[in-house]
Amino acid sequence: MFQCRHHETTTGKRRVLDLNTRIDETLSVEGYTPTLDVQPRRHADFVTLGEALDYAAEGARGFNFHDARGTLVLAYPYAQLREDALASARRFMTLGLEKGDRLALVAETGPEFAACFFGAIYTGLWPVPLPLPTSFGGREAYVDQLQVMLTSCDPQHFVYPADLADYAEDAAARLGIPARPWESLVEIEQSTAELPQTGPDEIAYLQYSSGSTRFPHGVAVTHRALLDNLHAHGLGTRIQSTDRCVSWLPWYHDMGLVGCMLSPLANQVSVDYLKTEDFARRPLAWLDLISRNPGTTLSYSPTFGYDICSRRMSSQTKASDRFDLSRWRIAGNGADMIRPDVMQAFVDSFASAGFKAASFCPSYGLAEATLAVSIMPPGEGIRLELVEESELSGVGTPAQERPRRYRAIVNCGKAVEGMEIEIRDADGAVLPDRAIGKVWVRGTSVMVGYYRDQESTDACMKDGWLDTGDMGYLSGGYIFIVGRAKDMIIINGRNHWPQDIEWAVEQLPGFKSGDIAAFAITGPSGEETPAVLVHCRISDPEERGRLRDDIRERVRAITGITPVVELVPPRTLPRTSSGKLSRTKARNLYLSGEIQPFDVAA
Repeated sequence: MFQCRHHETTTGKRRVLDLNTRIDETLSVEGYTPTLDVQPRRHADFVTLGEALDYAAEGARGFNFHDARGTLVLAYPYAQLREDALASARRFMTLGLEKGDRLALVAETGPEFAACFFGAIYTGLWPVPLPLPTSFGGREAYVDQLQVMLTSCDPQHFVYPADLADYAEDAAARLGIPARPWESLVEIEQSTAELPQTGPDEIAYLQYSSGSTRFPHGVAVTHRALLDNLHAHGLGTRIQSTDRCVSWLPWYHDMGLVGCMLSPLANQVSVDYLKTEDFARRPLAWLDLISRNPGTTLSYSPTFGYDICSRRMSSQTKASDRFDLSRWRIAGNGADMIRPDVMQAFVDSFASAGFKAASFCPSYGLAEATLAVSIMPPGEGIRLELVEESELSGVGTPAQERPRRYRAIVNCGKAVEGMEIEIRDADGAVLPDRAIGKVWVRGTSVMVGYYRDQESTDACMKDGWLDTGDMGYLSGGYIFIVGRAKDMIIINGRNHWPQDIEWAVEQLPGFKSGDIAAFAITGPSGEETPAVLVHCRISDPEERGRLRDDIRERVRAITGITPVVELVPPRTLPRTSSGKLSRTKARNLYLSGEIQPFDVAA
């Protein structure tokens, strides 16, 4: 199904919108904002984000918010968003907020956040999206996280949903920051003063990069960088007049905020939203929404989103009896390592519902580049290269080590317009095609720097080039990402990617993606040793002992060294704001004793 080569050096009645349907008939399909519109398409060719909303508001498209079962709760045309954003902007001015001030916002998926975010844009404030609570860590962990991020961005005001008042007010009070629920903003009189003018090279917002918790990095994104990336995203996915987007991705992460909120608006696409927590409870509601909403052609997810849907289908009825995924043109995949076995399982599960493997659109990006660095040309699907393990580790494979082991690396596409990619060695020298090294990028949408953190900025930027911290190689103009440099486990001079160890353990019965975290720890004699934390659902101590032994043998087969294996309770391993496994945080929690393993029979 996937192209592969060796690397050589509704529920409910189904409704399908006929694309020949008259435009005026699409304006009221079940109350949604329309897929089609008479407004001429502009591919984010605006000077500022406020100008992008001004133009989008001239059309009929917009955002659509759904409940946990995918029922439409609110259609929110861009025209209404603009009106609410301008009202919010004038209220912020009444509060005394001035151009360049930071406005912290809990990024709950809904019209309130959208109106506050764009209200800040119109006022020249810098909105700072902050995460919602997760299931890991509880109340104190979330309050601490808010406190750290608020300290980092130093906002002049903090706005949040009323149901999080207990958390938000605690964090704000510790720092003396004025805070209020966004529901209370309507009580504030609107200023009649003129809104300030904003230029393209001024800061639009601050975006916290994924995984940044204890020492967060606020990426400063200018209007020019943002619009250049949104323009490139629109061209890279070949946005069409018939496109419509569905998303459950969180708005506090760059893939959700930029890819599935700001890009559709700046490219005039209607979007249907599920809240992230609703997707987590009922993942197949995502596919239900794609199936029954007219014209849905665009939707994005990290690998784990596709994985959980495939697994939920194992006990369901035939996919074709419930879903219609035949119009899904761009099934975007990014934000974590793209696993071909998961993608294949998704195709196997949903091909009968019309899903096409060629719809997969791998990409590569990071907050420091606004979002998109590379996108696979639409229609090319998942393409793989098999890389021999010794090439990944940088050490030759002696003949006696046959059979050789290969890892499938997914092609993440070509650099988007305005972006350059280079692969460099440890000394900064540019490497040729198919040589693995550090990924460096340069382009108009690369950040100006981290907010108030010149040291970290200087550490990753040089002469306009950004050190992404990722490892990969170029092949014929396509970028292949093989892992994170900082996640590397080095044992006896050989490099091991934690993803390889985690994948090997996942092959044992009863495990799924996200159940295993592999990282390096220092042993008693100062040597580096692999440690593997594994979610365990077995209660019998003797069975746990046998499981630990099986895992140990699996890891030994890969690394040649006996690892530390710890079985931990389900849902213990921490994740980043985008849902990715955080190996760094897992390691820190384990070493500090905050992650307590189960007792295991000897």
